Amino acid sequence: MFTGLVAAVGRIVRVEPLADNAAGGVRLHIDAGELDLADVRIGDSIAVQGACMTVVAMQGQVFQVDVSRESLNLTTGLDSQGEVNLEKSLRVGDQIGGHLVSGHVDGLGEVLRFDTAGESRELVIRAPTSLARYLAYKGSITVNGISLTVNRVADTAEGCEISINIIPHTQAVTTLRAVQPGDRVNLEVDTIARYVARMMSLPR
Repeated sequence: MFTGLVAAVGRIVRVEPLADNAAGGVRLHIDAGELDLADVRIGDSIAVQGACMTVVAMQGQVFQVDVSRESLNLTTGLDSQGEVNLEKSLRVGDQIGGHLVSGHVDGLGEVLRFDTAGESRELVIRAPTSLARYLAYKGSITVNGISLTVNRVADTAEGCEISINIIPHTQAVTTLRAVQPGDRVNLEVDTIARYVARMMSLPR
């Protein structure tokens, strides 16, 4: 489990195919940047751009994770070199400053706008219609591993549009600083919303 509070921005420095064909997965070599790896061991979990990954090798500040083809097909930002949000998994006694995040990407959203709004910025994302039932005003959403609060929800024929306020600090310390309209982002809905939807769907 994670909290959606990004601890550092790292960088995928190498993408190594695990098979001789495009149907295989990849091994990512990730420079952890300022993320403290002193307590990280082989087999530990680290959220990479919102996707929970298992550390399979380490050397200095570079750690490696294997990503299956299935995961690559369902996420964005894990198939090429570039910046990624990083967060180590929760430990007993840690503060939960964001919300409970599993690191399981539920779908891909599309950035529609990222406009200046006073001292902050308004991020508007179109989420898949399949996720609309889990999205609510003042509810939580994870975008590329970042715990954020939904300020507006609008259901459209193309999907569910959500508006999120991004404060300067969040933009400065995450990969959101490079986001542009048209980009795809990894989305994870709130775990509580998922269970509520399941319970409401069962016969009483």
